[in-house]
Amino acid sequence: MVAQGFTVDLTKPLVFQVGHLGEDYEEWVHQPIATKEGPRFFQSDFWEFLTLTVWWAVPVIWLPVVVWCISKSVSMGCSLPEIVPVVAMGIFIWTFIEYFLHRFVFHIKTKSYWGNTLHYLIHGCHHKHPMDHLRLVFPPTATAILCIPFWNIAKAISTTSTAPALFGGGMLGYVMYDVTHYYLHHAQPTRPVTKNLKKYHLNHHFRIQDKGFGITSSLWDIVFGTVPTTKAPKKQQ
Repeated sequence: MVAQGFTVDLTKPLVFQVGHLGEDYEEWVHQPIATKEGPRFFQSDFWEFLTLTVWWAVPVIWLPVVVWCISKSVSMGCSLPEIVPVVAMGIFIWTFIEYFLHRFVFHIKTKSYWGNTLHYLIHGCHHKHPMDHLRLVFPPTATAILCIPFWNIAKAISTTSTAPALFGGGMLGYVMYDVTHYYLHHAQPTRPVTKNLKKYHLNHHFRIQDKGFGITSSLWDIVFGTVPTTKAPKKQQ
């Protein structure tokens, strides 16, 4: 794996190597290595530990937050008929955030040393090692940091009493997204809906990586014209 005279050594911690690839990083990171066990990121055991997350940590940590947020709105006087559409709206808003982050943040093109390094940490590693089962869902620390601006958005677009429920709905959408994402990579779905979702997402990883940004659905890909197209085979003369 040589780029601009630099060789990435997959037997050594990768994070501080990938920046040296320069403008060739984009090509390198989109040549996936489909093994369940991922590479080492850092020499330090502490920093390495922070990059590893089991999938079930997502519902265990964040579903109680969802319940607390919804109960907070209830305690502030919101009735069930008021809560349900607000939570549903939070889930819907998350689907857009999911698409926006994936397309415009996770797939930003970089070529500088620190740009490549940061991109590899937040998403490039997932494209290079898409079956790495311990680096597939968001680490809790990263999610907690992202909660700060999302909570402020929820407060800005809703009332004081409905803001917690709206935020809780968004968090529920996030939990559904991350669990679905893990499922699509590591399960063998039998139902048509989930089989199609898996095919759609793996197509993004292994065939057309600049299209198909939706994970839980293709809704926003349809809206913004990023549904991958399959070329029909040429007819033989």
